[in-house]
Amino acid sequence: MTQKIQTLRDSAAMRWIALLLLAFAMFCSYIFMDILSPIKDLMQSTRGWDSTAFGTMQGSETFLNVFVFFLIFAGIILDKMGVRFTAVLSGAVMLVGAVIKWYAVSGSFIGSGMERWFTENLNYIPLFDELGVSPFYRGMPASAKVAAIGFMIFGCGVEMAGITVSRGIVKWFKGREMALAMGSEMALARLGVATCMIFSPMFANLGDKVDVSRSVAFGVVLLCIALIMFIVYFFMDKKLDAQTGEAEEKDDPFKVSDIGKILSSWGFWLVALLCVLYYSAIFPFQKYAVNMLQCNLTFTEPTEFWASNAVTIIQYVIMLVVAAGSFASNFSKNKGMKYGLMALAIVALIVYCYMGYMRGSAASVFAVFPLLAVAITPILGNYVDHKGKAASMLMIGSLLLIVCHLTFAFILPMFKGQAVGGIIVAYVTILVLGASFSLVPAALWPSVPKLVDAKVIGSAYSLIFWIQNIGLWLFPMLIGKILDKTNPGVTNPVEQNYTWALVMLACLGIAALIIGVILKRVDAKKHLGLELPNITEE
Repeated sequence: MTQKIQTLRDSAAMRWIALLLLAFAMFCSYIFMDILSPIKDLMQSTRGWDSTAFGTMQGSETFLNVFVFFLIFAGIILDKMGVRFTAVLSGAVMLVGAVIKWYAVSGSFIGSGMERWFTENLNYIPLFDELGVSPFYRGMPASAKVAAIGFMIFGCGVEMAGITVSRGIVKWFKGREMALAMGSEMALARLGVATCMIFSPMFANLGDKVDVSRSVAFGVVLLCIALIMFIVYFFMDKKLDAQTGEAEEKDDPFKVSDIGKILSSWGFWLVALLCVLYYSAIFPFQKYAVNMLQCNLTFTEPTEFWASNAVTIIQYVIMLVVAAGSFASNFSKNKGMKYGLMALAIVALIVYCYMGYMRGSAASVFAVFPLLAVAITPILGNYVDHKGKAASMLMIGSLLLIVCHLTFAFILPMFKGQAVGGIIVAYVTILVLGASFSLVPAALWPSVPKLVDAKVIGSAYSLIFWIQNIGLWLFPMLIGKILDKTNPGVTNPVEQNYTWALVMLACLGIAALIIGVILKRVDAKKHLGLELPNITEE
């Protein structure tokens, strides 16, 4: 009788260590992705950025992925070089971009020869200006231009890391607890958003002098750790291949010939459009959400105790309790333990929200955004797997998105001056938006294999990601331009009116809802199987 070869993959502990290495690297990248979002007001007051400059810089993250097609090149690199090499390369690229962005917002840049050069140059870029897609514009602050260049490079690395991490999880968990592994990785990555919201303002305001570069430096340090995580994973993965005697499993490359097959599918176009509309109403909003809350909420001045850094750290620990308790409750088979963990998470969430109110911090208020998403993502994924209704869930998610953005636009400003009422409306709306953020991805991504041929599934995902990146490039800039146009003469960054910017985001939700309705009708006519469960129980 032949004994089964014992490998690192056969050990549950080693599998989860490999996952932790990959997930923590993505956690760090998510923190850096929004590192300036909670301190937009400080960027305006200390670096002279207006909303247009801020939005143009934020949108630059996806510029090279969209217009230089780096997203497709990243897939080719992954195919040719494998998971290990691509993981380390993505970590290095992210770090290089992050260092450039840090230098751009540091005190060393101010008054330097580089600042003078960028002030005088890159105000006009042939062809890109004619097409209206230039990453810079005349009058854009030099620090914003250099930060945009760094963010472009970081964006190439983070997209490469995203597809590489997914491939790595498949390699280590195929035939095992893959769904749980992917859900856990997504949950930890989303906690990066909350971590950024809590700690970025803390580092910027550390000491007697405000310095936004400290926040970016915090992100750079985390990306150094992320690169180390990828390097450690490199050696683990190499040892696994040595044990199994297998070559690295690689994805099929993106093929130009696949495009015709994919683009001929109505279902693909509907899902791709729904994807770009929905994500364009979420991720660009994250970059402005804290400033929007600063403009609409009334906070009482926190006491010295509540304004201390120690309270910030305590609040973060409580947030981790909320996330861990709610996420773990989904997998507990003991009813007593399950409800106990849920109760712990609810109590911790209430304590967290109270602390956010007492601290008078809009950033810590918005940090609750991913917490409900972490809690219900496993529930929704399990429901789609066993019950189906993906198309219906896409419609519900879009509807919640519309309600949330309209609430921010018209209802939240009505509570200006009412500290308690405003904070309650804000917390409830943010949590519901987080739930919507779980509904759509849980239903969207598993639906793609039902719409295109299995042979071109990799190419279909590449095209969807590319289309999604167009929205993530465009809408941060549009929000910034709308803010500047609708707030003429407003110099105080916490006194801006966000109504029309939020209405635009709500319109994206309306368009996504319409496409969701059409998708459901197409599914009913052509029997695409979107409403059917992913797992067929015999």
